[in-house]
Amino acid sequence: MATIRKLPTGKWQAQVARNGVRRSKTFDRKIEAKDWATIEERTILDGGSVEASKRTFADVLKRYAREVSPSKRGGRWEMIRIEKFCRDPIANTLLSDLTPEEMGRWRDKRLREVKPGSVIRELNLMSATLTTARREWKWISANPISDIRKPSGTQGRDRLISEQEIEIIVSLAGDDHSKISGRVGLAFLFAIETAMRAGEICGLHQGDINTRTRVAVLRETKNGTARKVPLSSRAMLILAALYKLPPTNGPIFRLTSRQLDANYRIIRDKAGIFDLRFHDTRHEAITRLSKKLDILPLARMVGHKDIRELQTYYNETAEDIAKMLD
Repeated sequence: MATIRKLPTGKWQAQVARNGVRRSKTFDRKIEAKDWATIEERTILDGGSVEASKRTFADVLKRYAREVSPSKRGGRWEMIRIEKFCRDPIANTLLSDLTPEEMGRWRDKRLREVKPGSVIRELNLMSATLTTARREWKWISANPISDIRKPSGTQGRDRLISEQEIEIIVSLAGDDHSKISGRVGLAFLFAIETAMRAGEICGLHQGDINTRTRVAVLRETKNGTARKVPLSSRAMLILAALYKLPPTNGPIFRLTSRQLDANYRIIRDKAGIFDLRFHDTRHEAITRLSKKLDILPLARMVGHKDIRELQTYYNETAEDIAKMLD
């Protein structure tokens, strides 16, 4: 049966309970609530939610980890996170009982445990699994996460890197490029020069670089789309230092992402610059490149399909912008 009631907020809540399946949703107008309830009741009676009444959220999570995650670049992170989700009490909830209210309570609980950014990432992954269950597996007719409020994200970083900090990092890394630390120093400089991400640098092979046209081809990127990166003369000099090492069939920097991250942290901590992340090189690089390139060429170079994304990484100070006005 469907129940329509007015909430203290002035909105209207529709509740449907048929064949052991319960759902609810809130609307601005009563007529919208009635229409939704009618459609939902018919869906349940037609058998569209049979799976939802016998499957748990854990069933969705495990199938997604088994069938979808392995094909994604971030699959390993997803599977680790999903394994943790499956240990959470909410995983035992039947899909028919997985309402927006239930997900809202889970969100509020997680916000007391971790930062909003972490909760947003977890909700996005959960939502992806439920969307797949709705679109491809037909286990549910609606994604409950689409009706809940996402936490406000944390303020973006605007950390730039001074020339003195660059000099200290490179000095501590050393100039022996046969050692991991020396190549980490080169990767640090290369990132500042090209705005490439750590994973993109670590995945770069010599065959991906055209020394004549000064272009590097990135075959695996964060958004899954290959792109070409123009290289400056300074970037070519950095690569030339690597060409002096014995030939390799593997990545030219001879580093895994884990090696780069761990060794960079060691060097950074020795320098006493504890607030500097390797990814801050992307902020520094894009801010520098903005002085040389117009918006569209810059977005193409760094792999931003939406030029508004550049605002996240363009961190010119107000003082420096004031100097441009003279």
